[in-house]
Amino acid sequence: MPSIQEPLHFKPQEPKVVVAENENDKMVDVQDKEVTMEGLCSVAAYDQWTPLSVPGQRPKPRYKHGAAVVQEKMYVFGGNHNGRYLGDIQVLDFKSLSWSKLEAKVQSESAEPASVAPCAGHSLIPSGNKILSLAGHTREHTESLSVKEFDPQTCTWSILRTYGKSPSSRGGQSVTRVGDTLVVFGGEGGGRSLLNDLHVLDLETMTWDEFESTGTTPSPRSEHAAACYADWYLLIFGGGSHSTCFSDLYLLDMQTMGWSRPEQHGIIPEPRAGHAGVTVGDNWVITGGGNSKKGVPETLVLNMSTLVWSVVTSFEGRAPPTSEGSSLVLHTINGEDFLLSFGGYSGRYSNEVYALKTSLRPSVSSSRIDELETNGMTPLSAEVNSSREPIFEIEELRDDKNKKGGDISKTLVQAVKREKNQVEERLEQEKLQSFNLKKELADVENKNAELTKELQSVRDQLSDEAARASKLEDEVSEIQQRLQKMETLEKEFELLRSERGGGSDESGSGSNKRPSSVGFRRWYGDDER
Repeated sequence: MPSIQEPLHFKPQEPKVVVAENENDKMVDVQDKEVTMEGLCSVAAYDQWTPLSVPGQRPKPRYKHGAAVVQEKMYVFGGNHNGRYLGDIQVLDFKSLSWSKLEAKVQSESAEPASVAPCAGHSLIPSGNKILSLAGHTREHTESLSVKEFDPQTCTWSILRTYGKSPSSRGGQSVTRVGDTLVVFGGEGGGRSLLNDLHVLDLETMTWDEFESTGTTPSPRSEHAAACYADWYLLIFGGGSHSTCFSDLYLLDMQTMGWSRPEQHGIIPEPRAGHAGVTVGDNWVITGGGNSKKGVPETLVLNMSTLVWSVVTSFEGRAPPTSEGSSLVLHTINGEDFLLSFGGYSGRYSNEVYALKTSLRPSVSSSRIDELETNGMTPLSAEVNSSREPIFEIEELRDDKNKKGGDISKTLVQAVKREKNQVEERLEQEKLQSFNLKKELADVENKNAELTKELQSVRDQLSDEAARASKLEDEVSEIQQRLQKMETLEKEFELLRSERGGGSDESGSGSNKRPSSVGFRRWYGDDER
């Protein structure tokens, strides 16, 4: 069972939050700013965290949970509270801005009731109208990483079957969607071993692949953040080991599977672990986390096209945006993007919800890019000793899109089709082999049943024969006893006969001599006469 570590303990000042007693007039005073809570649209100020007053029974405070948005609702699953793993599903409805709890069931082919184990440190990923849950620490250790699917419409969990070599079980990993794949990196495995391996799950075939990467690989870590840029690159930021926290940034080219550690610009982020991240176009927003010294109050944003860090806002207080192990999701209403931060630990476990209406736009304008290039702020580049060219230069990206985009797309489509056909052929072969194995198994089971019947019949016959043998032994013993008596009688008879024979010889000297040939019965009869 993986160990459960207590998060860092912070002691910052709490913000002033007072909820009015009048239920019909829900007013919240946050740092002397009045906000009428009528849903997310009531958040007027940009780039400021605002606590939401949400009616209904609040979820249990927690951290290291998972959160995902599907159809105007935020689903929260699992987490850790006071060292105890949680397995409940809580739902925040953005329309009514209210909490509710779901009673989920598990779809299982077995007749026995099944359940999804409570867990923490897992990852929730929206997939259409459903939610995927990957990995996570549980009480009972498992060898391989599990993939579960939750259907909000039927309120049902399903354990998905995957193919290929599954990654080892872990928690605190990152799971990032890149096209039709999920990329799993790092985490903490059994025995608190830190990992830096890379696995990719194809969502169409549900097949795992483990890739051997090149370049400067990130050190083993957990509780880091990851993001995808342009469906081509994977970025890893921060995280921690058992002794320290990191502020480094790594980049993986998903086509060449080569790692690099690019040069960063702007402010220098503090080391942190347990932070949360979400992308808004080309921007990667980072909130919360902590290190061995303190929690991190700043909400940061990284422009992934230029690798420039900047501060969105700073929030002093015990709240989800400054906590370790909180969740962060993005939701769009009426064209406005809202960030929602829930839970976490900052000296105490939280079950609050904070919202931030961001002024960030989905993409960076070309004029802004030109301005950055004019000021000498170069885009992402590889390390000095790397043989790869800079991978995020804007002109190169433009050329690739204009000149090679069509060819690359066609090549990728053809490669994907070929791979899909190969997978389908392998799948058909596996199905045929599985059918033949099932048939052979059925034949073996039938033969086993027949042999069992024959064995039972032989056992019954042996039992009858044993009974007959026992009876015969008793009869033989009785006959032996009779024979012994007969032998005794014969000896007595011979003795008596010899005695009678001697008497006859003595009487033969007299006048009434009887022939010696007269038998015993005749002699005995004459005596009686």
